[in-house]
Amino acid sequence: MDNRFQRIALIGKPDAELIAQTLPPLYAHLLKRGGEVLVEENCARFIAGSPQTFSLEEKGDYCDLAIVIGGDGTLLNAARILAEHDIPLIGVNLGRLGFLVDITPQMALTSLDEMLQGRYREEERQLLRAQILRDGVVAAEQTAVNEVVVHRWNSTSMIEIVTFIDGVFLNSQRSDGLIVSTPTGSTAYALSGGGPILYPTLKAIELVPINPHSLTNRPIVIADDSVVEIAFRPSKDFRARLACDNISTPDIQLGDRIRIAKANQRFRILHPLGHDFFEILREKLNWSSGHNH
Repeated sequence: MDNRFQRIALIGKPDAELIAQTLPPLYAHLLKRGGEVLVEENCARFIAGSPQTFSLEEKGDYCDLAIVIGGDGTLLNAARILAEHDIPLIGVNLGRLGFLVDITPQMALTSLDEMLQGRYREEERQLLRAQILRDGVVAAEQTAVNEVVVHRWNSTSMIEIVTFIDGVFLNSQRSDGLIVSTPTGSTAYALSGGGPILYPTLKAIELVPINPHSLTNRPIVIADDSVVEIAFRPSKDFRARLACDNISTPDIQLGDRIRIAKANQRFRILHPLGHDFFEILREKLNWSSGHNH
């Protein structure tokens, strides 16, 4: 067994359809390999006996590797919490093939054996850190793996967003909001907003307007070390919110500024050696798979 992975955490989606069939054999298989296997407390009921459990919210470096069984959302949540501990993640999908959870339950034991012996490809993905600045003080902050979204909230009128990149004015736009996305998030909400697909390890940040009032407003891609600042022009019935990977922060006030920059932590994901991002794109987006050699 690869010495790097002595303590392995299993994190599952408790209400996933196949979790009861997938988790126990996976746990038993890993246990046989030696080392410690911990099970996230919400999934412990699927394992017979008394497995060693942990809480995902617990702080501390309790494992060398986390295996996530579920969908992309389950892995996103784990990645956001575990990033500060620099713990690599492997994703086993229990539904449709995911961009992040790319190992099928049928292939899980074989793929994991290979990967635990050191045969894997590691990717480092950037995270974003968003802050709401109120009177120059941080009123709220949150980390995002996929995207930071500023959007109008419970209001019929658009909001007017003023955007600066590294202190330089970019534009002012009336819209339903703005998506600031990592390359990982470029195949999520940003894609449905008309943004480009970015290769996951690209060092870039993508800005995609949500339903802009002007059709000339287009997505833009900037360097990953850029700092995005957002301010707001007064508008009728102003109500806006900030969400990081669908986790909302307190309501934004009109005088607030939003600061979005690359987070200090990174998110590490391990793939089997045969992992092919373009193959997943073809399957997920129903692109033609025919090609000429």
